[in-house]
Amino acid sequence: MNKVEGIILDWAGTAVDFGCFAPVNVFVDIFKNAGLDVTMEEARAPMGMLKIDHIRAMLTMPRISSLWEKQYGRPFNEEDVEKLYAEFEPALMMSLADYTDPIPGVIETVEALRNRGLKIGSTTGYTDTMMEVVVANALKKGYRPDFHVTPDATHSNGRPYPYMIYRNMEELKLAASWKVVKVGDTISDMQEGVNAGVWSVGVIVGSSEMGLSLNEYTSLPERDKQNLTSKMADTFMQNGADFTIKTMEELPELIDRINLLIAEGKRPRSS
Repeated sequence: MNKVEGIILDWAGTAVDFGCFAPVNVFVDIFKNAGLDVTMEEARAPMGMLKIDHIRAMLTMPRISSLWEKQYGRPFNEEDVEKLYAEFEPALMMSLADYTDPIPGVIETVEALRNRGLKIGSTTGYTDTMMEVVVANALKKGYRPDFHVTPDATHSNGRPYPYMIYRNMEELKLAASWKVVKVGDTISDMQEGVNAGVWSVGVIVGSSEMGLSLNEYTSLPERDKQNLTSKMADTFMQNGADFTIKTMEELPELIDRINLLIAEGKRPRSS
């Protein structure tokens, strides 16, 4: 059948951990421990990547790179990356279980999609060790995709490489990339989807790109919510998204729309 067969969801900021706060706080802390004050915006910019790649990406940012040279009198090197990561992983593991609450509407949406016969896969920037905590705790709270893949399974080639999506397609027996929809909350999610040739969808509310807690978001005036939603949609579209949705509750209706496009012979714009 020429229609969507599977959905590949990101985890933090898409399915669980509204606002994607578990890793960002730790990134800020480890850089502070190294004598560098980084902003939340800088810590969020590479979000969705394998976490050691995330640290490397932060260190290559011009402002942070300059701060590092002022602090240590030399450019950063790979040993510095590994030392920061060695501090990052245990710090994250200590708090990770606290950031596994499913985002509102996700459990119901996933069940509605399953009832249509769709497979639910997932990719992440977390490692296998981190995902043992996330998967077990999310399951207790009612969220369970059919499959998950970390960069550990793809020789540490995480986003923006497409290989985690391909592993989902293999495991879930999804026939073609244009029958797959990738949903995520970061630029690297969109790049992953583009590189895999699947339909790429950015979800806005609860995203790392938005960077707000549930309370912060709900307390915003309606006009501010609309402006922020519009800004995030533009960011996703400029980075390869085929579509954006405000919340996960809009996904089933979007799948219907994509199925109509497929029936007309349309394909993801990255194809």
